[in-house]
Amino acid sequence: MSETISGTTAGTAAVTATGGSGGSGTRADRPRALRGLGFGTIGAVYVWLAMIGLFALWIPDLWLDRATVTTLMSDYSITALAALSLVVVLSARLFDLSIGSTMSLGGVVAGHLLATTTLQPILCALGGVLAGALVGLANAVAVVWLRLESLIATLGTGAIVAAMAVALSGDKVLTERMSGDFNLIAIGEIAGINVAFLYVIALMVAMGLVLEQTAAGRRLYATGYNTEAARLMGVRVNRVKVVAFMVSGALAGFAGVILAARLQAGAPDAGAHYLIPAFSAAFLGATQFRHGRFNPWGAVLAVLVIGTGSLGLSLAGGPAWAPDVFSGLILIVAVAITVAERGPRRAGVA
Repeated sequence: MSETISGTTAGTAAVTATGGSGGSGTRADRPRALRGLGFGTIGAVYVWLAMIGLFALWIPDLWLDRATVTTLMSDYSITALAALSLVVVLSARLFDLSIGSTMSLGGVVAGHLLATTTLQPILCALGGVLAGALVGLANAVAVVWLRLESLIATLGTGAIVAAMAVALSGDKVLTERMSGDFNLIAIGEIAGINVAFLYVIALMVAMGLVLEQTAAGRRLYATGYNTEAARLMGVRVNRVKVVAFMVSGALAGFAGVILAARLQAGAPDAGAHYLIPAFSAAFLGATQFRHGRFNPWGAVLAVLVIGTGSLGLSLAGGPAWAPDVFSGLILIVAVAITVAERGPRRAGVA
């Protein structure tokens, strides 16, 4: 699995090495610009549009309804937040299998604070985000200082965090003070748009700018592409990994808080269901726009693809297990495409 991530980040060096092309108005440049609209670059967009058309013909009464759009934006915003949390660590060639448990803990911490204190709902929500960041710090300690493989380390911390969520909640669903202002954190609307979806858009844009336009983003991608080379160039790779894990944990905690607010319940196992869809979206997103580089734009697009397919199958009367099968297939196909792209890209660099 580590080699897969190495392959997905290899595009960073290729882009850096090739730099900008010559003049922008030559004939040679035009085909290259048009390739940006090709299936290999934004194929998920075409698949998404095709699925929208398919379900519009298949179940027009249910699909062509504002409630369907609202459901897609609100339900799959949680998956998008989880996927964005993975983009950060995957860009550094790290895995985080604890995000599902971290989401659960974030929601439970917020619920526990609501039930046992008189703090304002927003402060209780921030407590859940902080809990996620602390989980990220624990992951960083295991990987950076104990030198464990991130796949194994985060699997272990995920189990511990899941147990902590059960212990803190007393193995029950927390519902006290979950309605009202706390609920509005997830279901409120601005100009008719669900606020959870607006969180996703804001984070996607902010992450895109940081990863593509700042030195911090370049250091993150450099660490993921070749850790030793980045270290020799003066990048403090251990610091990069610590920050990546903590940001990922905080975002997962935030996703858990939004999930708890939407459900009006802090459940100790609420986040477990989001692990596979989030990884599916992150890997499928890596095949879009940036060709093998994990990026927030691709991750959110992938969530729309997964969400459209899963919701459409459910509305069409598909079995309850169909969305999980769809997400699993997306993950397999996305990783296969990423691995297939790795060979030609490395040949180009050589």
